[in-house]
Amino acid sequence: MGSIVDELDLNGHPFGPQTLPYGSFTTPGRPEPRLGVRVGDERVLDLTAAAEPLLPEHAPLLEEGTLDRLLAAGPETWARVRAAVTEWLTEGRHRDRIVPLLVPAEAARPRLPFTVADYVDFYASEHHATNLGRILRPGGEPLTPNWRHMPIGYHGRAGTVVVSGTPVTRPAGQRREPDGTISHGPSRRLDFEAEVGFVVGTASRPGRPVPLAEADRHLFGVCLVNDWSARDIQAWEYVPLGPFLGKSFATSVSPWVVPLAALDHARVAPPPREPRPLPYLDDTALSPPWGLDLKLTVELNGHRLSHPPAAGLYWTAAQQLAHLTANGAWLRPGDLLASGTVSGPERDQRGSLIELTWNGAEPLTLPDGTTRAFLADGDEITVTATAPGPAGARIGLGEVRGRVVRWGT
Repeated sequence: MGSIVDELDLNGHPFGPQTLPYGSFTTPGRPEPRLGVRVGDERVLDLTAAAEPLLPEHAPLLEEGTLDRLLAAGPETWARVRAAVTEWLTEGRHRDRIVPLLVPAEAARPRLPFTVADYVDFYASEHHATNLGRILRPGGEPLTPNWRHMPIGYHGRAGTVVVSGTPVTRPAGQRREPDGTISHGPSRRLDFEAEVGFVVGTASRPGRPVPLAEADRHLFGVCLVNDWSARDIQAWEYVPLGPFLGKSFATSVSPWVVPLAALDHARVAPPPREPRPLPYLDDTALSPPWGLDLKLTVELNGHRLSHPPAAGLYWTAAQQLAHLTANGAWLRPGDLLASGTVSGPERDQRGSLIELTWNGAEPLTLPDGTTRAFLADGDEITVTATAPGPAGARIGLGEVRGRVVRWGT
């Protein structure tokens, strides 16, 4: 008897056995959430239903229909659950028990896959930070004096992190008009930010920083993030305390979390750092230090805008984790760390409209003849990504998608 992977022809598929991402879903007529594993384009394995008969020792971790309990269980448990799911799908002897638990993907309504404990957004792309510096501080040094010394970030609002497909209402706030007057109203410069998210599993102890070498014990997996930005609101409010209403209205995440274990073949050396980071951030002694070779694609209303490469991120997830906890702050299961906008050195690798249009000075012309400096009501942004997998296969990270809804609707 053939395996499910063979029957569905999933070897090498982005959602094949090398990937097996986790998500939460409901189906029509069954409103209770269930934890699922994406299997190809057309199926979702109901892991909550499968666990009790096939994985009883871990069933309590999966019965609530989210990743919350599994995240807290730690890397040894993560490995055992992943190994069991892989066996169910790749060995024919499990076929008859698993096939009835495969839900059509079109019927699976995605939910937020985990409860977001805290949300931190970093500024890890040198190309993005340099572009923003040139736009906002023309003629001066584009990078701030601290940028090459530490991963700059800010704490966002966990309560407005939403799953892909959730409409995003255009935010309102204060802004400074060109004549210097202050007004309040819907943002006129709404933007997207294509980012990579890292989901924390195991907690850390209060007062104990997490060293670089222990990052793998705390990071469970990777998702895609769109950290929507109201540039006009942000520009007026961010001095001196940083982003607030211009960022806190919505952050979209992809519904499928790819385990870090699935991305072994995507690990790449980070860019050289100058000056050498302080000891707690110096990853040269790791064997080896790693970033992730993720290739992102951004589309606006189905039109491809850019292909940001995450391999070039200056600060890695391990360094972000080490810096986040360097003051004694501790991690909780469900903490979400976002990379900040991913951008590359080329124009078609920029991960935001403020860069692609140079703050509106160079509007984009879409195939329908309309132009965009920033997002219009009704616009839909979709970010997808893939990564190298074993034997030439690709790892799929799915998509994060959101449509802009007019303020007041």
